Amino acid sequence: MASVEGRVVSENHPGSAPRANRGLTANVIQVALTGGASGIGLEAAKLLSERGAILSIADVNQQGLDDALKAIKGNKHIATAVDVRDGAQVKDWIGKTVQQFGRLDSGVNLAGVARMQAPITEGTDDDWDFMMGVNGKGVFHCMREQLKHMKNGGSIVNAASIQGMVGCANTSIYAASKSVVISLTKSVAREVGPRNIRVNCIAPGVVKTPLLDPFEKGGQKVPTTMQCFDRQAHPIEIARVIAFLVSDEASYITGSNYPVDGGTTA
Repeated sequence: MASVEGRVVSENHPGSAPRANRGLTANVIQVALTGGASGIGLEAAKLLSERGAILSIADVNQQGLDDALKAIKGNKHIATAVDVRDGAQVKDWIGKTVQQFGRLDSGVNLAGVARMQAPITEGTDDDWDFMMGVNGKGVFHCMREQLKHMKNGGSIVNAASIQGMVGCANTSIYAASKSVVISLTKSVAREVGPRNIRVNCIAPGVVKTPLLDPFEKGGQKVPTTMQCFDRQAHPIEIARVIAFLVSDEASYITGSNYPVDGGTTA
């Protein structure tokens, strides 16, 4: 028992702080993670599993999911092919996840797409629908279903981008889709705070993932000169921040957007 502003509360009271340094290891947590077949999602899945989480990973790439399961520590994880643009698929995936795991403690929504850089005058309706569908609507679908199964306590981490924070020429549609993620994150954090659920997002800079492959193969150089570090991030450097935000070590952090950008927004 502890005294807080003249009140005596239990250490396990939803409004009290968890014990320091619990991390992910004090209790096994059940995590639903999208984008788990490659890049940041795969590194986050591997790191979370190493720290004791049991994972339900989703991606549109079935072969990538099969390979991911082999790379992730442990044998209790499950993988499901899901197109996050389809609300019915997401609902079915989360429902089956909870049915198998018994509960859901955390959502890590990392599925994302980008297309070649171009001025807005060359953008197409399909570009808009595709990027908004995966990056924006996909996060909406995932949070909607995840939060239905988080009754009292939990955490969600969404993938935004520094391009959702500042103006970015020739990537206006992608930037707009990531600003949607930031706004959704902040608004939903206020909705579910009374249920002791935390909602945050990360805003990576330039990260060496398959998302960059079409740009580099198309001869478009992805600049790093605006960063304090003149290099691309490795996905594990982003995954470490995700693992922190999922853990109880981030127990008083919600509604926040974390730039992990090598100082681009400094």
